[in-house]
Amino acid sequence: MRSSRAPWILLGPGLVTALVALLPIGYLLVRTAEAGLERVADIILRERTLALVLRSLALAGTVTLLSLVIGVTLAILATRTNIPGRRLLAVTAALPLAIPSYVAAFAWISAFPAVSGFGGTVLVLTSCCYPYVYLPVVAAMRRIDPAVEEVARSLGRSPWNTFWSVTARQLRPAAASGALLVALYALSDFGAPSLLRFDTFTRVIYASYRSSFDRTAAAVLSLLLVVITVAITVAEARTRRGSERARVGGGVARRPHTVRLGALRWPAAAAAAVVVGVALVFPIASLLYWFATGLSAGVDLPHLATSAASTFWFSVLGAVVCTALAIPVGVLAARYRGRLTSFIEHASFAGHALPGIVVALALVFFGVRVAQPIYQRTPLLVIAYAVLFIPAAIGAVRAAVAMSPVRTEEAARSLGSTPWQVLRRVTLPLAAPGIGAGAALVLLTCMKELPATLLLRPTGTDTLATSLWTETGVAAYGAAAPYGLALVVLAVLPTLALMRSQRAGEAGLS
Repeated sequence: MRSSRAPWILLGPGLVTALVALLPIGYLLVRTAEAGLERVADIILRERTLALVLRSLALAGTVTLLSLVIGVTLAILATRTNIPGRRLLAVTAALPLAIPSYVAAFAWISAFPAVSGFGGTVLVLTSCCYPYVYLPVVAAMRRIDPAVEEVARSLGRSPWNTFWSVTARQLRPAAASGALLVALYALSDFGAPSLLRFDTFTRVIYASYRSSFDRTAAAVLSLLLVVITVAITVAEARTRRGSERARVGGGVARRPHTVRLGALRWPAAAAAAVVVGVALVFPIASLLYWFATGLSAGVDLPHLATSAASTFWFSVLGAVVCTALAIPVGVLAARYRGRLTSFIEHASFAGHALPGIVVALALVFFGVRVAQPIYQRTPLLVIAYAVLFIPAAIGAVRAAVAMSPVRTEEAARSLGSTPWQVLRRVTLPLAAPGIGAGAALVLLTCMKELPATLLLRPTGTDTLATSLWTETGVAAYGAAAPYGLALVVLAVLPTLALMRSQRAGEAGLS
């Protein structure tokens, strides 16, 4: 089915998704074209621009590598070993995803001002990003048929050789998808580099927008960031070729063999506890400290409640729209090959590396010039969420569809089902757990998004993120803490639901 021609029932919606993702880039091209080729070349060839590229790539590469190591290791420990407290680890290892990078950065610099620059930014972003690898790898580990590993062991292969030659190959698509999201997040994050005083593309672009009415330099740097993003997605797609394999059958419904670590049980558990402590316990403890410090001034409960309700409503809308736009692209990327399919996939990822402030300003331009009726209204904010977070849903859909039995779809087609019927009755039900995981990830990231929400939220409406940022901007840390705590609690809920569904799926194998 991968070599067959893609149906228009998927190509049409996929092109719509690509156009939505490319909308901010259209704005950047217009602003750049107005500057002229000579000015653009001058900006790109500056020594500072080259340094900016190297710093940003070094940050993204380091964070991605560390997130891969931590995410895959924790996934294996939580699903395949006998370490103490592995059920607790399976839940808590994913919860740092609910903590925004700017909240984590604030927690560290408020306690240790020396945590800044490259090292501090790597620490904060890695602690916030490794769940992007951990979650899809856990889902993939729980879907692997243990019979394949047992066959390899029966042929005389050692446990270590079996893992690298059999298990790791099946985990590669999920790990690569998570690593891509980590790399794009590290390139596009604004909060942590700004608070930790490390110059990346996002910080310099934001400063350029704020410091001058001439935003040409920011537009050129943003386009350069898009080029880097496309290069990364193309490289990831090439490493994925030949690594995605669909199962022929459903496999055996039973649990895989548990690896007994012996004397390494407690050291492994201690290492996992350190990761969870750094990524989850410490930021929450810092928020609780500032919350207790600010209790004497009182808490504006009505405003807190309305901010929480607005956060949840906007995030649900963003998750629904992103998932709907991602499904055709994810199915195309997993099941069909071709130039048009590659264009759709790469274009859908292009906007994700843009800073939220750039996406927001591009959509302000679009709203004022083209879509005045939705300017400063909910639809424009949801479009911004779609541009920023579609890749999270696409990666989950693509990995889920790739691991679904392709023969089932081919059997449905041979019995006369149309492409739409195959998609609705076979492909989507088989990939439903992965699609749900992608929707949960989008829901979490929408809750945490700050710059786009600041500029595009409906007039007079606050979210937890904007309220937190407002209070932090005037150094009212005690007043900001309740919004930070509420944001973390609200973001934790879909994470817990996601982990519960994964445990239910694992129990179904027993």
